[in-house]
Amino acid sequence: MLDLKFIREHADIVKNGIKLKKADDNIDAILVLDQQRRTLIGEGEGLKAKRNEVSSKVGQMKKSGEDAGAVIEEMNAVKTRIQQIDDELKITDEKMEDLLLTVPNIPHPSVPVGTTPDDNKSIFEWGEKPQSDFVLKPHWDITGKLGIIDFERGSKVAGAGFPFYVGKAATLQRALINFFLDQASERGYTELQAPIVVNKESARGTGQIPDKEDMMYIATRDDLYMIPTAEVPVTNFHRKETFEEKDLPVKYAGYTPCFRREAGSYGKDVRGLNRLHQFDKVELVKFVHPSTSYDELETLRTDAEHLLQLLGLPYRVLLMCTGDMGFTQTKKYDLEVWAAGQQKWLEVSSCSNFESFQARRMNIKFKSRETGKQEFVHTLNGSGLALPRIVAAIIENNQTPEGKVIVPKVLQQYTKFAVIE
Repeated sequence: MLDLKFIREHADIVKNGIKLKKADDNIDAILVLDQQRRTLIGEGEGLKAKRNEVSSKVGQMKKSGEDAGAVIEEMNAVKTRIQQIDDELKITDEKMEDLLLTVPNIPHPSVPVGTTPDDNKSIFEWGEKPQSDFVLKPHWDITGKLGIIDFERGSKVAGAGFPFYVGKAATLQRALINFFLDQASERGYTELQAPIVVNKESARGTGQIPDKEDMMYIATRDDLYMIPTAEVPVTNFHRKETFEEKDLPVKYAGYTPCFRREAGSYGKDVRGLNRLHQFDKVELVKFVHPSTSYDELETLRTDAEHLLQLLGLPYRVLLMCTGDMGFTQTKKYDLEVWAAGQQKWLEVSSCSNFESFQARRMNIKFKSRETGKQEFVHTLNGSGLALPRIVAAIIENNQTPEGKVIVPKVLQQYTKFAVIE
């Protein structure tokens, strides 16, 4: 969440940021509660000082044999009002907390202003799109003929969006996971194996609630949430903890299955592996010093791009506009691979900076060496990478006229085969 002091002192900036993100503006209501809260605190502090003064006066009166009845009655009235103020403050704080949770993060000045995906800015492309003298097919045609991904049986067992990976496709999935984790380790990330369910406090900490409840599967009996990404458990790993400044940055890589309801997603863009309810992903998470967080965002993006280059997949980098960014980010890049069979770009990674937005919710801080004071860290995360569309692009870009698929060389040491046929 945003700092209340920042909202109070920069209300116009916050309101503009909310408008750019097309979110609900509750700033005026927050400022009213803030004023009420400060008025109550001021009154309470004054009454507590008076209570102490009256209490001392009662003691003196009793020692001198004076009648302290009226003064005691006055002190009891003060105590009653103090209790009322404490009760009112509790209610005000709860209302304030609820409203603060609805305020999105403010876009960084470098983020392009826009309202739709058409306003995102393409800033970099790598690789050449495959050319062939035969008709390139979409991955669902190829996998169906090879019998390596079974969408129909997945639908029978769980529903649409829960495919079975069979034989060499299952091996390819496992190879990609290990490859991504090994590469992350080489680049300084510590591997975590995280829970795939989280409690409400964890979901609130990373900003999934209140914002994306409709996108999450919920185990209602135990009040647990199936994770939409490893970002949620991995970032919460250090909830309510304080780092030493010398230990920053702290970097983690975690593989998990991910679960998303994808409510409202229909049409041609959901065919095959393009949009699933359950999928595998390796997530990269950073806890960094505020002064370096935007440099760390660039290196995070480089780490994700490095994987695509090793796989030989043509891709582009989009700088997301204000209206196409998430609730929690200040700046976000999307990496999209070219899928030759579909003749379209597919998103495979988002790399985001949240500044102190998540850390403030989770109370994750560092101790400054210079001042000795505790400050909030900045958090970042990025997909490194999400598997379904990577698999789709590998299959479509590396298909042969005979309907076989050539496995990228960097994966062959993991798969132990070079061709899927």
